Amino acid sequence: MALSISAVVLLAIIVFILVKKSGLKAPHAIVCMLLGFYLASSTMAPTINELTTNIAGMIGDIKF
Repeated sequence: MALSISAVVLLAIIVFILVKKSGLKAPHAIVCMLLGFYLASSTMAPTINELTTNIAGMIGDIKF
């Protein structure tokens, strides 16, 4: 659960920076958020969740 909250905060910061610095318009950001909302309730949600969990696990296993 902590990972998903962290991912949401990270993505919100990225969207904020894109709106402020890169010319992403607020309506475009809203459309992206709505896409994410509806995608989360689709049948693809478990696959996407598994993919992001696996990627986070791989990043966590990297030894420096």
